[in-house]
Amino acid sequence: MITESYSEEETFAIGSMLGREAEAGQIYCLDGDLGAGKTVFARGFADGLGIHEPVTSPTFTIIREYRDGRLPLFHFDVYRIGDPGEMEAIGYEEYFFGDGVCLVEWSELISELIPDDAIRVIIRKDLTKGLDFREIEILGTGLSGRASKGKNV
Repeated sequence: MITESYSEEETFAIGSMLGREAEAGQIYCLDGDLGAGKTVFARGFADGLGIHEPVTSPTFTIIREYRDGRLPLFHFDVYRIGDPGEMEAIGYEEYFFGDGVCLVEWSELISELIPDDAIRVIIRKDLTKGLDFREIEILGTGLSGRASKGKNV
């Protein structure tokens, strides 16, 4: 599925929609350049899960846990991971295969650890369409049949 956003509010709303539909055990890989809108999307995703505390990117802590929604949210930012083995040290498997939902920013840096059924969210800027324009592509087999790999909607 490919959708377009022309504002932070629309990116937030797209994240919120996916958060409302998220299920325990799902992993969402969130990729895009610096400033693409990953954190805005993550805030919307948390809102969709019913999480109302402030959501910030866990750039320096690697992971933030939010447990006050309908499902626990484990928000990773692996930008500073130098080696996928560092994920072992933080016990990533307990999160990836636990009872919550994981949102992993910069997942391409640990691609060998990401399960095949993870849902990929790729946010791209296109400055020819405006400073706030984003193309958001959602791919994955874990999407309850709404989207499939490579399908444009």
